[in-house]
Amino acid sequence: MSGWSAKRFWKSATVEPCEGGFTVTLDGRAVKTPAKAALVLPTRAMAEAVAAEWQAQGAKIDPTTMPVTRSANAALDKVRAQQAEVAALIAAYGETDLLCYRAKMPEELVARQAAAWDRWLDWADSRYQARLTVTAGVLPVAQPEQAQAALASRVAACDIWELAALHDLVGITGSLVLGLAVAEGEIAAEEAWRLSRIDEDWQIAQWGADEEAAEMAALKREALIHAGRFWILRHTA
Repeated sequence: MSGWSAKRFWKSATVEPCEGGFTVTLDGRAVKTPAKAALVLPTRAMAEAVAAEWQAQGAKIDPTTMPVTRSANAALDKVRAQQAEVAALIAAYGETDLLCYRAKMPEELVARQAAAWDRWLDWADSRYQARLTVTAGVLPVAQPEQAQAALASRVAACDIWELAALHDLVGITGSLVLGLAVAEGEIAAEEAWRLSRIDEDWQIAQWGADEEAAEMAALKREALIHAGRFWILRHTA
């Protein structure tokens, strides 16, 4: 970030129009990314969210309280330099989508998975003409090439901001279908998190929660909800 310091060095963070979108200035000085690129944001809503994070900093700067800034930096410094590769990485989740791998037993878990997940596989088929194959167990199942191609085409159509969000929407849930459902506005990120945790929640109900695992899950949930918000900021004027 531009002028990074452990201590706050500005009084006011403001949004300014610029060529290609909007930027954030700190006492009139434009913020840059860690790679020293211009922080040009696609929507005023995203720029205002970034500015709010800078403005909210206290005497000491805490980067962990600036998720929108971090995601914007990632889009510009990392995704932009390898957009096709990032899209391919995300699309590859369709080959091993969480929703396609079901338990063999007990019956209650099998039924719970079917009730929660089948509708979203149906949705992917209807929305993208991508019917994915379901299997029981963990051994890999080959997915139809047409379905993989259709899902990959949708991902490839995303811009760098969308890919930055989709990377976490898909990676955290383990499901390309759930990630795309959030992106299309069919489901909230919070609900996608719940659906992605059916197996884990079942195990917790049977054996109890592990404190360390619970803390890690909370961090992932927070990151997923942020990714959903970042996608929305990309599409909010």
